[in-house]
Amino acid sequence: MKTKKKVRDSVAKRFKVTKTGKVMFEHQYGSHKKINKSKSRIRRQKEPGVLTGKFAKKIKKMLSK
Repeated sequence: MKTKKKVRDSVAKRFKVTKTGKVMFEHQYGSHKKINKSKSRIRRQKEPGVLTGKFAKKIKKMLSK
């Protein structure tokens, strides 16, 4: 019998895989010390980022997808 793959909880909290297979993440440092950050940087950090390449593959493996 083959062992069941476990989902990494730390990865599950930080990343989400879309229906098409893209790996999405929220930008860090978004709500801390906003006075020092430019308005454009704050706006950029609001929208989710997309992971590509080998790192995205690694994350999918950790999420068992």
